Amino acid sequence: MSAQQPSPSVADAPPPARPLHDGDVTAGAPRGDVPAPGETGASVWRVVGDPLVAATREGVLSGSRVAVKDVFAVAGHAIGMGNPAWLRGAPAEPAHSAAVRALLRAGADVTGIAHTDELAYGLSGSNTHYGTPPNPASPGRVPGGSSSGPASAVALGLADIGLGTDTAGSTRVPASYCGLYGLRPTHGPAPDAGRTGLAPSFDTPSWITRTPGLLDRVTDVLLPRRPAQPIERWILATDLFALADPSLRLPLQDAARAWADRLAVPLQPREDTCAAHLEEWAEALGVVQAVEMWQVHGSWLRTHHEAVSPAVAHAVAAGENMPAEYLTWARDTLSQARIALAELLPPGTALVQPATPTAAPPPGPAGAGLALRTATVRLICAASVAGLPVLTLPGVRSPAGPVGLSLLAPAGSDHALTAAFAPHDDAPRQDSP
Repeated sequence: MSAQQPSPSVADAPPPARPLHDGDVTAGAPRGDVPAPGETGASVWRVVGDPLVAATREGVLSGSRVAVKDVFAVAGHAIGMGNPAWLRGAPAEPAHSAAVRALLRAGADVTGIAHTDELAYGLSGSNTHYGTPPNPASPGRVPGGSSSGPASAVALGLADIGLGTDTAGSTRVPASYCGLYGLRPTHGPAPDAGRTGLAPSFDTPSWITRTPGLLDRVTDVLLPRRPAQPIERWILATDLFALADPSLRLPLQDAARAWADRLAVPLQPREDTCAAHLEEWAEALGVVQAVEMWQVHGSWLRTHHEAVSPAVAHAVAAGENMPAEYLTWARDTLSQARIALAELLPPGTALVQPATPTAAPPPGPAGAGLALRTATVRLICAASVAGLPVLTLPGVRSPAGPVGLSLLAPAGSDHALTAAFAPHDDAPRQDSP
């Protein structure tokens, strides 16, 4: 799908409900004590309705509200990709994306289209053009990105399901920072038609919720059922916990033990999982991702360079003239990483690690700094390079806010991961010093 062409027609769709745009505050009555959708302003929603699109039938998700990341087609609306110039040149989509259609057919309403980091590139959740969505779990701090708008909407209670994407942590980071549950599924099976991409070798639709039970129901809707061995053993990757902030290492391990006890799963500490390889894997991931970002967005960037923030423009342009031998090295390195991870994670095994090295930083240089980004990418790169499923769940609440745990499992273990947690909507809480 080219950057400025309508998404492929997935299915005929009914006309969407009247949208309530960013400045409106007349959206329908809130549930409980949460604000109405329009009250959060432009930083969460690009367009919001009451609902924006109603469910097409009753189903297992009836009564649930969806915040759709602004990379998926919603019939009658353009895809904005977190950039006003992109939005101005984009046509209205003729049909819903496959993922949106599946959620609507399962009974969910689409509340609105939520913002993303610019061109879906970023880990902080800050967008030069639209601002930073709030993180109610860490007031005054970023929500994480690039699925920032959907995560913020779910954390605020404005939506129950955040439909996002995960290329290199784009759902796992906001789930960690906002104290939510999220799934990056096995690369490939999730319905992907009608979505604008970033780096196809690593992109996948993903989803985020406040409870594991709902996460499991969404997984049943968006992923085909495949035979998979139940997760019967967890590996506590102590070498990966060493990459977290020192004050978080022991509390996060205690949280992992609490979850393992609750699920009655054996937890085996191991000091030599994959930390020694992460710097190389992360570098290789960055090379291939840069090349693919240029292939996807390079022609658009050439004519809209001034409309893109310098950091994002630089990241996309980095792939234009990548030396062939460097790209070959990177692809070979990723192939070796997949072999190593397959050996580390036999069927029925999950690797437990910190989801992020710290809690959410404040907006500004600290949240976008190279040191934090490098540390974060090292922790999240394994799943991306190998296309493996990762379940992110609440870990600890530090003074700065939540920090999640992630469970990395063999390909195809998605349902086994989410089903194990589905009965446990009351998460065990661990506070760090």
